[in-house]
Amino acid sequence: MDVLYRHGKASAAEILAEIPDPPSYSAVRAMLRVLEDKGHIRHEEKELRYIYLPVVNREKARRSAVSHLLHTFFDGSAEQAVATLLHVSARDLKPEDFDRLAALIEQARKEGR
Repeated sequence: MDVLYRHGKASAAEILAEIPDPPSYSAVRAMLRVLEDKGHIRHEEKELRYIYLPVVNREKARRSAVSHLLHTFFDGSAEQAVATLLHVSARDLKPEDFDRLAALIEQARKEGR
């Protein structure tokens, strides 16, 4: 999906070429079929090959993926997910990143009440 969002459209071969440590071509095609069956992407035929395009906008897909991640790995707990993210990436964050995160937490606290 990331390749499709970055480029707007791509063939299976183009997607495969941009995946680090890629699976087989047939695995990419299988995943594209699953994504199409679920309504996340669609295809057009162009010069005897399929060109895939995203159907779901990136923000909606992002929210759906995070929701799935929360429920799958963190029992629905945003606190546990954030704590894990901070544990994993805290040394990569700059002071202004922490300030932005604190502001977002404060805003969420105000809106949640």
